[in-house]
Amino acid sequence: MRSASRWLPAVARTTGVILLTVLIVFAVFRATAPFLISSNLVRSGIERALSEWTGYRAQIEGDPTLDFWPTPRVTLNQVTIREPHKNGKVLGHVDSLSADFSLWSAIRGHARFHEFHFLRPILYIRRDENGLFDWTNEGRLSKAIEQAEATSGQGITIRKDQDADIGMLTIEDGSVEMVDERSGNTYKMNGVNADISWPRLSRPMSAVILARFNDQDIKLNFDSTQPLLFFAGKSVDAKASFSSSLISWAYAGNASISDLSTLSGNLQLNVPNVPSFLAWSGQRLPAADTLKNVSLNADVAAIEHGVRFDNLSFKVNDSAASGVMDLTYTAAGKPKFSGTLAFDQMNLNPFLAAFSMRLAAETAINALLNGNPLQRLDLDLRLSSNKAALGPFQFDNIGASLLVAGGKAKFDIGDSGFESGSLTAHLEVAPGDFDGGGKLQISIRNADFGGLFARLKLPGPLPLTSSGSLDLSLSTTRPIWVATLSDVAGQMHFRSAAGSFRQFDISTFRSQAAEKAFFRMSDIGDAAFDFDSINVDATFAKGSAEVQNATIAGRNETITLNGVVPFRTNGLALSGAIEATSPSDADELPMLPFFLGGSWPNPVVSPVTTLLQKPQPVQQ
Repeated sequence: MRSASRWLPAVARTTGVILLTVLIVFAVFRATAPFLISSNLVRSGIERALSEWTGYRAQIEGDPTLDFWPTPRVTLNQVTIREPHKNGKVLGHVDSLSADFSLWSAIRGHARFHEFHFLRPILYIRRDENGLFDWTNEGRLSKAIEQAEATSGQGITIRKDQDADIGMLTIEDGSVEMVDERSGNTYKMNGVNADISWPRLSRPMSAVILARFNDQDIKLNFDSTQPLLFFAGKSVDAKASFSSSLISWAYAGNASISDLSTLSGNLQLNVPNVPSFLAWSGQRLPAADTLKNVSLNADVAAIEHGVRFDNLSFKVNDSAASGVMDLTYTAAGKPKFSGTLAFDQMNLNPFLAAFSMRLAAETAINALLNGNPLQRLDLDLRLSSNKAALGPFQFDNIGASLLVAGGKAKFDIGDSGFESGSLTAHLEVAPGDFDGGGKLQISIRNADFGGLFARLKLPGPLPLTSSGSLDLSLSTTRPIWVATLSDVAGQMHFRSAAGSFRQFDISTFRSQAAEKAFFRMSDIGDAAFDFDSINVDATFAKGSAEVQNATIAGRNETITLNGVVPFRTNGLALSGAIEATSPSDADELPMLPFFLGGSWPNPVVSPVTTLLQKPQPVQQ
């Protein structure tokens, strides 16, 4: 202990002297630095650094301002980046640029900068036909990207003297204007605020960008372990996310800015308000109000000529589905969605909304640039669901397909349970430019139409407790998205098994016909009419249905109807007759012809025998 006490004070004194000397040297160095460093040296150094990095000519109009505490830092105003030739195009402008620099290097006559801060920069960027950004011109960054592009593997080696320091890049209140030569579109963002961490060219990069695009605030996050390879168009491991109030997505996996051939990762997408998103993105989608929200989560991987969405979880409105979907490109460059989706329950309205749109079969370039979303893609989807709805109609265990390809659009229900029976349907938009109209075919077997009429609360005398079958074929020569009931033509055949007609007392009908020249259907609604079968044939044209043969056969009496039903006005103009079902009962139940006219559900009945009676002479 006595030995330690002898040398400890000496060590403390020596250490104190060394620290004091360092502090004095540092203070003197910092105090004399402004006199030792030339502002012109710093200004020319940062001009040279910007020119070397970008390959373009940097011009600084304002005088530099030097600060030495807490770190040496230079601030320059009105910095312009131009093409190198005389009167070159302006590629960027910065109101104020500041950067940290090495004090020791500056004293030695060499300016080295890092930790850049850009105030109100404006950048003009061009994306070429190959999907690459041509915003450097043989500069240091461009050469590094070219070197990365020339590498054959997924790794890149940069010489130590070329592996430059970058540090933190901060952007405040900037603007970006990008011209995309591949699509011909121009994109503008303002209010750009960003923090980009890129220690060295060979190191990973992380970026957080806030901006305003089309009057919406957006946020973009990007992380890559090999940013040079990414900018060179190579496939690298990366993470990216985009968020706004209208759309958000996140991707993690292999990615490339030039092609999708090596894409492999996980994608999450959410569009909470589809009509608002379409309006924001500049798209036009008629009947988009049927689509409220869309979201998906999938593992994505590149396939030949496209991308596959595997383990797909998909939700549209309140209907969730799972399955597999492919996004491929035709030989003409037109995108195509194909796949299989299985729903627990689904609403068919959003899918049928496709047929209210103009799906003109234009040339590939016009379809890609000028058309609405469904002009710009083909669809081949197979859909299944335990439960499905189309307006008030309900379906069980439905299997359907949606096809939009080669100038044709089809929607098929191959098999479905419908009102305790079965249903198949085919909707087709005419080929060509889709201005030729379309057709609808429906076949229903053994369905409970009586239960359907009751559930829909349809008024008037209609059949109850009967199962029936319907074959319906309709067509229009008008474009389907503008066609009205007046433009539809076709035919229908309906038949049903035994049941009863509500609000139709056939005995009261005969007694009223014997006593009155006119009476309403509501006057005979005290009882029901039991029947054994119904058969109806009708054709449709010009907004009316022509009933050619309608037979309601009861055990004792049969009703027949013929005439016209103008369904646009709920009108009726039918001639009919009630007669005995068995000829042997004709004397007891003579034929009673009548005319049925007016508006449904309470038309007027006029017995024909009364109408044909000759007027009696007036007694004098």
